[in-house]
Amino acid sequence: MKKIFLLSLGCPRNILDSEVLLGLLEKKDMSIVEAPEDSDIAIVNTCGFIQDAKEESINAILQLADLKKAGTIQKIIVTGCLSQRYPDDLMKEIAEIDGMFGSSDFTKIPDYIDKMFAGEKIREVSSTPDFLYDHKFDRKILTEKHYAYVKIQEGCSNRCTYCVIPDLKGPRRSRTIDSVVEEVKQLRKEYGIKEALIIGQDITSFGLDRSGSSELVDLIKKVSPVMQEDWVRLLYTHPAHFSDELIDVVANTNNVCKYIDLPIQHINNRILKAMNRMVTKEQIVDLVAKIRKGIPDVVLRTSIIVGFPGETEEEFEELMDFLEKARFERLGAFIYSQEEGTPAGEMDGQVPQKVKEARFDAVMKLQQKISNEDNLKYFGETLKAIIDEKVEGEEGHYIGRSQMDAPEVDGVIFIEGEGLEPGDFVDVRITGTMEYDLVGEVG
Repeated sequence: MKKIFLLSLGCPRNILDSEVLLGLLEKKDMSIVEAPEDSDIAIVNTCGFIQDAKEESINAILQLADLKKAGTIQKIIVTGCLSQRYPDDLMKEIAEIDGMFGSSDFTKIPDYIDKMFAGEKIREVSSTPDFLYDHKFDRKILTEKHYAYVKIQEGCSNRCTYCVIPDLKGPRRSRTIDSVVEEVKQLRKEYGIKEALIIGQDITSFGLDRSGSSELVDLIKKVSPVMQEDWVRLLYTHPAHFSDELIDVVANTNNVCKYIDLPIQHINNRILKAMNRMVTKEQIVDLVAKIRKGIPDVVLRTSIIVGFPGETEEEFEELMDFLEKARFERLGAFIYSQEEGTPAGEMDGQVPQKVKEARFDAVMKLQQKISNEDNLKYFGETLKAIIDEKVEGEEGHYIGRSQMDAPEVDGVIFIEGEGLEPGDFVDVRITGTMEYDLVGEVG
């Protein structure tokens, strides 16, 4: 029985692909191990979205190459976004790679392992990714067992000028509502998940490729009853496709988290147009106000990019002014990464790295202040939370989240209690606040 180690890098969408691949490998009677040193075959599911992610992926491959040179592992397989983007360069520069599979070709890996052990080098990279998984694949969940990501679409057709995702993942492809519902049922039955995280590159465009209109609201109405009293969380909603119906269904469906992930990227109209975001400042301001009015006590998360080509000091100040007024409870900031093959990468006025870093620091300092002030209002309040993990070596201490926080990307609640298990829902009285996290106790 061959032993396989898999390293999954990048976003939750990549994690899900890794889960599908592990399920396929187990079906071929291969054993999954936790450390590369214990494996015969090491697989890296790479990220190639921005420069930092590319470097992390390459470093991971090089570390495995050293293990192969030392005779610790026998074969190295690379898949995911980086292999989709630079398959030939990677195979040429890193001779230890035995198999190169594109972002849409990872399901073929189990069929080629014997050939690789027979000495063949394999290159399977589709020119246009077209794979779309469904409920028929057996996934091996890599997250904590009480929550799971449910990818409702693959690829993207928005063509933001800074983004390589359409090239790495192909055009938008939506699953059927029935397939998604069936998968959630299976995850409930097999793992007992308490939180279904609905993901995609832009879930508000779910179904556009099939029916010409968004089917997200219909999907929520069918997934929600399957989860009963447990949580449904929506991630990655595009402001250009956000509807009044979606606001209504989030507001009026008890188990849908009152948490809206709304990446705006910027607020200046010239930059929004240059980014091809298909939305104006006025529409974003309008939408934020509408969401806050329509969903009482909603928590808003956003993502922004600083240092986009041509961003002036005035345009950056306009963004800062908006962030101060909008007071997003959660925010992720990214330094613009000049990516080859993108329209933005060819634009004049590339902003110096030092300026980009200074703007990033200014945004994070502002957000730290907003988050700290926002957290203070929960002092003495009681919040419903899900337990994510026990704190190792500290009896009676746990880490959990309220519906205001998605796993891995947002804050947590440090909880004191007794006899709790991951996946338990508890009422937590907040006894302390920090910049991004809360402290509380049960009972």
